[in-house]
Amino acid sequence: MPVTLHVWRVPRHLVGAAMVRVAFPGPHRTSFAKFLGTADGFGPLDADLTRWAAVTVSERPVLLPKWDKIAVARARVSLTPLHSRGSWSGKTPFEAHRPAPDGMVLGLTRARLRPTRAAAFWRAIPPVAREVTGAPGLLAQFGIGEAPLGWQGTVSLWRNAADLARFAYRQPEHRQVIARTPTDGWYAEELFARFAVDEITGDRAVLGWVAGERA
Repeated sequence: MPVTLHVWRVPRHLVGAAMVRVAFPGPHRTSFAKFLGTADGFGPLDADLTRWAAVTVSERPVLLPKWDKIAVARARVSLTPLHSRGSWSGKTPFEAHRPAPDGMVLGLTRARLRPTRAAAFWRAIPPVAREVTGAPGLLAQFGIGEAPLGWQGTVSLWRNAADLARFAYRQPEHRQVIARTPTDGWYAEELFARFAVDEITGDRAVLGWVAGERA
């Protein structure tokens, strides 16, 4: 089923209105929807209160006029699920296992941290965060969260699947974090998903597009 990543930039005087929309999203004709805060980095102190996001799963295009009304910039990324492992709020919304395409791909991670393991997790993240910003093939990246602490994730867009795989499995710091995950027990729930990028519309700067990169 088609997936869409919606991202909005709102003015500072409407941050409160955005928070209300996240807390009370209202009814939507979707099989799955999550409204999210974002961060410039991957730490708990990196929140960007002027940028908000949603992930929706629906056969029909999802219109979110209440968000568009308060936004000064917006972007929409249309996605086809390629692979997904784990669950999100007890659901598996992105079930698919398809070959990777030649073009852009998007990686999404999401985790609910165990309170007793959160501090250890945040200590392990800085080396990975430093490396991802300069990774070959990275086009855009930002953090996502359902709550200020403990419900964190990442969104990253890559030039192709090979670049994403190279960072995920060959970059030493990231590989070390992956290896520690089952033994350290950081997550009460986790999800890792990969998508083909079918189309990007709107202002790519809202996605944190890396200067100089062109898809």
